[in-house]
Amino acid sequence: MFKNILNKIKSSKIFRNLFFFFAVMGPGVITANVDNDAGGIATYSLAGAHFGYSLVWSILPITIALIIVQEMCARMAVATGKGLADLIRENYGVKVTFYLMVVLFFVNLSNVMAEFAGIAISLEIFNVSRWFSVPISAFLVWILIVKGNYKSVEKIFLFACLFYVAYIISGFLAKPDWNNVIHQSVSPTIDWNVAYLVMLVGLVGTTIAPWMQFYLQSSVVEKGVTAEEYKNTKLDVIEGGIIAPLVAFFIVLSCAATLFNSGIKIESAADAALALKPLAGKYASWLFAYGLFNASIFAASVLPLSTSYSICEGMGWDTGIDKRFNEAPHFFWLYTIMIVIGASVILIPNFPLLKVMYFSQVGNGVLLPVILIYMARLINNKEIMGDFVNSRRMNIITWITVWLVIILTLAMVFFTLTQG
Repeated sequence: MFKNILNKIKSSKIFRNLFFFFAVMGPGVITANVDNDAGGIATYSLAGAHFGYSLVWSILPITIALIIVQEMCARMAVATGKGLADLIRENYGVKVTFYLMVVLFFVNLSNVMAEFAGIAISLEIFNVSRWFSVPISAFLVWILIVKGNYKSVEKIFLFACLFYVAYIISGFLAKPDWNNVIHQSVSPTIDWNVAYLVMLVGLVGTTIAPWMQFYLQSSVVEKGVTAEEYKNTKLDVIEGGIIAPLVAFFIVLSCAATLFNSGIKIESAADAALALKPLAGKYASWLFAYGLFNASIFAASVLPLSTSYSICEGMGWDTGIDKRFNEAPHFFWLYTIMIVIGASVILIPNFPLLKVMYFSQVGNGVLLPVILIYMARLINNKEIMGDFVNSRRMNIITWITVWLVIILTLAMVFFTLTQG
């Protein structure tokens, strides 16, 4: 009897849909969650600690923008079977692509440095020396990609996504004022001073980054998702676009409920983890610190990988985790170089990491508007996209989103340059 029930379940339409969804699940969830890296967590922590619940309303429009931008990349991947850098090179020339890749390399390299700094700082909270944590983490990150294959790497990345629940638990342990949270979400009190606007722009800038578009499209291509499977990939993108901002939401709540209410100012995510201990208990503090470590080592794996994908596609070189070192030397050497440099500089005394992070923020702000415009033009090219081209309604939504993100990102660059 049980066997008959099981067979009926397996043959049902719902089971088949779930099977196909989990078969293509990965790129959307991984890409969105990796963006909750050391820099992102620091930004969300500062938002909650300095402005309380007053910025929680922004999470919903940021979520919508993230889903729209990521969905375009996934659709281009399925329609063309090519990465974003590949499409830009074919349609706009090698020269344009080369300059974009140069900027992307240095911006991403500075972000990789920040991720290894996050690894060092988070484990120092548990009394683990950076002279031990950084080299070991760098080796594990390197061996994962160089000796792994796409399926195994994706499973590990998806497993790492589960640990972001630490921030959700930490948020509940902080005991936020839910009535105030709901009120600020639906009827926000917007402060028009410069500091508030800078933080608002920073939230957008840290949630939608240039590397994400390249990585998502490349990973969908390498996964081999077909046009028939696209609806499941779209669900994957939507799921990732919801989960990542949800984690950000709880980071803001954790810091708002404790640090803001106690009038404690912080400068980083590590400060937030330490400050939570006397206010929300050691478990909330440990979860916050562990979440920072998980996010940092996760991003330290994906950011160099994204860069290798992008540059090799843009230059027409072989790419892919499933290939061996001698089959795609440029791909694996780029990955190796970024890991070695990113980890090494953290061990240099008095290395100006804040200036490097400042450069990466400006670089992201300059690069993202260019990438979004190319994306919007490519996805409206019927010769490239065929039936996957934007509809008129989707075009309106796309261009509104693109220009809003561009305006906010350029504002972030302006604020960074004038206050840096």
